[in-house]
Amino acid sequence: MALRWYTAVVDCQDVHAQARWWADVLGWQIFYEADDEVVIIPSWVTPAIVERTPWEQVGPGLVFVPVEEAKTVKNRLHIDLAPHISDDRDGIIDDLLAKGATRVEVGQSEDPGETTWTVLADPEGNEFCVLSSRER
Repeated sequence: MALRWYTAVVDCQDVHAQARWWADVLGWQIFYEADDEVVIIPSWVTPAIVERTPWEQVGPGLVFVPVEEAKTVKNRLHIDLAPHISDDRDGIIDDLLAKGATRVEVGQSEDPGETTWTVLADPEGNEFCVLSSRER
C-alpha cells in the first residue's frame, strides 16, 4: 500500500484571496477554483508530468477552504520555506512583507545568532517560517 501526502488544507475566511496570495508567493498555479474550495499546485506540474510520475512521488498541493471564524491561536502545523543560497533571503522576506505578510513572535529567540529562521504570518494570520538559505 502506498500513501502519499496529497494536500495540506488551509482554513480561511477568503479562500480566493488566500489561494492567490500563496500561489504568488510560491510561484504556483491555481488548479481548481470554486466558491467553497481553491486548490493550488506547483507551476511545473502538468497532466503529462503527473501521468509519468509514480503515485507516491507526486508532490502535495494546498487547498483553501472557507471557515467563518478568524484565526485566534498559534498554528499547530505550519509551512517552512527555504530560499536557495543564490537568493537574497532578506530581500525575499522584504518582498513577503510588502505582499502582506507580517512578522510574528511565537517564542523564538531574539538573538540573531541563535535563530536561523524568521517567523511570518500570511494575510489571515497563519504562521510560516523562512528558513536559512540552503543549497538542497
